Amino acid sequence: MKKIIIAAVFLCLCTVIGTLAVAQILDLPPRDAVYDKQHIQDNTPIPYPYVREADVMWSKRVWRMIDLREKMNQPFYYPEYPQTDWRNLITVFMDALKEGTLTAYDANTPSDEFLVPLYYNELMKRMERTETMRLKRPYPPYNDFDTIITRKFSAMDVKRFRVKEDWFFDKQRSVIEVRIMGICPVRDNFDERGEFRGYEPLFWIYFPEARNVLAKAEVFNRRNNAQRLTYDDVFMKRLFASYIYKEQNEYDRQISDYALGLDALLESERIKNEIFLWESDLWEY
Repeated sequence: MKKIIIAAVFLCLCTVIGTLAVAQILDLPPRDAVYDKQHIQDNTPIPYPYVREADVMWSKRVWRMIDLREKMNQPFYYPEYPQTDWRNLITVFMDALKEGTLTAYDANTPSDEFLVPLYYNELMKRMERTETMRLKRPYPPYNDFDTIITRKFSAMDVKRFRVKEDWFFDKQRSVIEVRIMGICPVRDNFDERGEFRGYEPLFWIYFPEARNVLAKAEVFNRRNNAQRLTYDDVFMKRLFASYIYKEQNEYDRQISDYALGLDALLESERIKNEIFLWESDLWEY
């Protein structure tokens, strides 16, 4: 019995020494956790149920705006700089675009369809900003001159996301479902004097393609660090705050084109309530 115990202890010591030796050879950082996190790395998204065209009795397409300044949406914005297993949403997208596992589509087309794919280098070049500044020369006669400064894309500039989604009723399963079709990061656009000129959509991401990437990206859980969510969980479970800024219509116009201020908010609530009432009117209590 003693020989077995001694052999087990010796084997454990050899394993620990071997692991430390490999870590030193590969120059790996020490594990900054109690245990190795494997669940999210091996996570795969739950596939959508199959839907036939003949079973869809009603559908409505709406566009939402997710404002990252709202408290519920702040896990999308933070951390500002990537950590070991924790990144904000735009960084997850940019890393996947750089690796080639995601495709970005042009957001400057007349419609929000996924028609024009963009290469990563082309996208980064397009998202650069140029500013004209007036500087003073460091040598006589110390006169002023204009110069152009190029600022590269910063993930902190993205404070909003547009979401395109379809609501539909499937008579085969007797349920109303929502499917997110696309996500578009948006940043504020300022002129040379620093005045706000509107929102600038950067690119569209096809959400069904992005689910494999989002299912492996953690989101901070305020209630329990041992049960981290993924971005796919957040979108599928609707754990975000948003408002509707457009519904599909014959004029292809946004709410801001015919309503402003409080009227725009009331119109957004009317569209959301219309979807809720359509579902509740299906059933008899």
